[in-house]
Amino acid sequence: MLLSALLMVVASVGAIATVGGYRLNLTPSEPLGLWHIEKPGRPVEVGDLIFICPPATTMFEEARWRGYLRRGLCAGGFGPLIKTVAALPGQHVEVADHVVIDGRSLTASVVRKTDGEGRTLTRYPGGIVPPRHLYLHSSFASSYDSRYFGPVPDSGLLGLARPILTFDP
Repeated sequence: MLLSALLMVVASVGAIATVGGYRLNLTPSEPLGLWHIEKPGRPVEVGDLIFICPPATTMFEEARWRGYLRRGLCAGGFGPLIKTVAALPGQHVEVADHVVIDGRSLTASVVRKTDGEGRTLTRYPGGIVPPRHLYLHSSFASSYDSRYFGPVPDSGLLGLARPILTFDP
């Protein structure tokens, strides 16, 4: 009974928070806790931590099936991603055993061949980030980010991610 009540409170807070631009992050790719989505008053820059909806593609559908993504209010029923913008349109990305952007190694960008369940991960082959796309990264070692799915359309950008009440487990 107590567990049911607690789940009901968490669900209610989550619903109210979503309407106000708040999101609860329960994935380890960024600190756990309450985050706020802020509309940027400028173009997004390399280094910005953002909330973005992934495109509704079969690749992301498989990622959700594997447990890399949560359900949410984005197109296709995906939850938004919290990632750092690592490259912008026109920048050159090389992906091998780690990521190199415009000739500079990206910190904490080891590319894994398998996930935690031993399933093969297909890496993004690299290239020039196309117009209206962003190359995303998380320093969390097991993050599912552009190392694997490549640049994503910036049309899914919800805003900058600002921590409100977070903690690293």
